[in-house]
Amino acid sequence: MPSVEAVYTSPITSSPVTISSPTSLPTISSSPSTEDRVAYLAKLQTSIKTLQADVNAFLTQKMEDDKAAAGKIDDAKEEENYGEEVILCDSPIASISIITK
Repeated sequence: MPSVEAVYTSPITSSPVTISSPTSLPTISSSPSTEDRVAYLAKLQTSIKTLQADVNAFLTQKMEDDKAAAGKIDDAKEEENYGEEVILCDSPIASISIITK
């Protein structure tokens, strides 16, 4: 059965993270009736909303993990930069692809 999944890739992670919707999409014939199309699109919409919630939860957790990792203070750097404003912008490029299989 077809499904919807998102693939998260980042230069920081060693391998892509795949997040799949738990809801499978119904198979659809090559010439579906209007009712079949409506049912398929309704299921697709539900799957995408569920997947979006899962992706948001994953990214929120990832941001929290990044904040916690960045919170580790290097005392030597703190001493070196004492009294100076240091602005860090550590934003790796990441991508999320939505795939319907």
